[in-house]
Amino acid sequence: MAAGWIEKVTGSIGQKRQYREYKARIEQLPADYHTAIDAVERYLMYFGAITKGDILVSMLEDLADLFEQAASDGTPIRAIVGNDPVEFAETFLQNYSEGQWINKERERLTRAIDSVAGDDA
Repeated sequence: MAAGWIEKVTGSIGQKRQYREYKARIEQLPADYHTAIDAVERYLMYFGAITKGDILVSMLEDLADLFEQAASDGTPIRAIVGNDPVEFAETFLQNYSEGQWINKERERLTRAIDSVAGDDA
């Protein structure tokens, strides 16, 4: 019972463990790949605004998988992200859109308008 209460206050302990494992994984990448994944992660965190921990952890693990595989294959960073890293990050993020806070705000706006607009549309 106490663990459930603690997780409500602090968030999922399992997800925190997964996040720490993700950080340890990217620390093992070659320096250039590590710098690149840090930059992509930062953009995803700011632009993506994912509020669901399970989706965030899944996204980061997939990102780590991508960069680890590329590093082991010797794939150049530009071949991973293309000529437009912003486009790469935003396209990558589309796979995880159900966790973005903006979706909750879109639903909230729709419910608010539906509740006052009536059926005379």
